[in-house]
Amino acid sequence: MMLWAWAGVPLGIYNIVEDFDIALKIQPQILTTLSLITWMQCYYYEKQWSIFRALGVTLPLATLMGGIEASFIIALRIARDRGREWPITLMAILSAVLLASGVLQHYLDIYRHRTVRGISFIFVGIDAMGDLTSLISILFQPKLDILGMVIYGTELALWIGVFIAGGFYNLTPWLRQKLKDSASARTSRRHGRTARESVNGIALHDLPSSTSVFRTTSGLDSAMRMRAQNAA
Repeated sequence: MMLWAWAGVPLGIYNIVEDFDIALKIQPQILTTLSLITWMQCYYYEKQWSIFRALGVTLPLATLMGGIEASFIIALRIARDRGREWPITLMAILSAVLLASGVLQHYLDIYRHRTVRGISFIFVGIDAMGDLTSLISILFQPKLDILGMVIYGTELALWIGVFIAGGFYNLTPWLRQKLKDSASARTSRRHGRTARESVNGIALHDLPSSTSVFRTTSGLDSAMRMRAQNAA
């Protein structure tokens, strides 16, 4: 979360200095804000920080990030007016590295545990969709910005990789288990029907007919003699 929070700073600097659409100027600020809130919640719930301690750390940090971003926006505009482009290129590279680093942590966890865990696929889908729409927005800029496409394209490619890993490590075993359970259930039902039919067949063969309850003793003796003769 902290990597993504800091990624919003150079990304916001780059998008504002490059004079992107208003949505792309606001998007890094939202990224930093939500990442800081999530980071604060992690310490509040997991580390048992008090609300005052969490706010006491997060608010000064947010103020520091905002100050750095505002200062660099002014400085990079001055540098551009003097014909220096490398500082804005550095901001683009830095934002791409920080965004990618936040996603690559999940790749390391996937490699270690051979499963996708600790992240919601709904979140991944929403974030990937945000990268895609940002790419589309850049395509409609008056001037095609290659560095902007690299920033959002890198993260989009990494999120797609997480989806692929989830399909391989999570979805495929789950489907196999479902198919196995379904086949086992069908086999159990089939064996159950066969066993019941066998039991019913034996019962019908061995038990006398319903009229045997009215047989007399002489009738039973006659039946016994007939069976003995057949056996002989």
